[in-house]
Amino acid sequence: MRQIQETVWVSHPKPLAMEGGDPYIRALMRTISAAESNTSEPYGILYGGDIIPELSRHPDICVEIVAGPNQGNCTTAAGRYQFLTKTWKEKAAQYHPDPPAWFEVWGEYSFDPESQDLVVYHWLRDTAAWGYDIPAALREGRLDDVLRRLSGTWTSLGYGIESNSMTSRLPRIYQNLLEEELENAPSSAVPTADH
Repeated sequence: MRQIQETVWVSHPKPLAMEGGDPYIRALMRTISAAESNTSEPYGILYGGDIIPELSRHPDICVEIVAGPNQGNCTTAAGRYQFLTKTWKEKAAQYHPDPPAWFEVWGEYSFDPESQDLVVYHWLRDTAAWGYDIPAALREGRLDDVLRRLSGTWTSLGYGIESNSMTSRLPRIYQNLLEEELENAPSSAVPTADH
């Protein structure tokens, strides 16, 4: 049953549900969500702004695209990182922290907030997936290169077909979030130049 709640847009991306990890990747994840789902309930947002509270699995609700080059089509984009159903199934199969048991032939991957974060976190750290070392590029200050590389997946990051009102602000947002993440990270979580 679909239950819709009112969308409340926020000026600062919420902290992640997951604990720990590389603060550079954490700041990038929050920057992606600033462009894709900057609301008080980012983990349950559908494309277009409706909020669904049930996150036991990807909602797989197709919503009509009302503007831009894909107007008239529909999208299943949902959650903090606006995963399409197909992309969620592919990436959850690779990176989900708690896959369905082997006997659950038709089991679904949980779409809970921590799982959304962990799937994206491990995906962004996978150099083979991107053909690029995102953590190293971020530590070297090459955010523009990273955003360009990721814009084919998250089009609102710029360089793609659907920039939005947040796109031009993303470098500054990232810097602010990185400062916050570095400040809150235990020193053991902060990577050095040789890691």
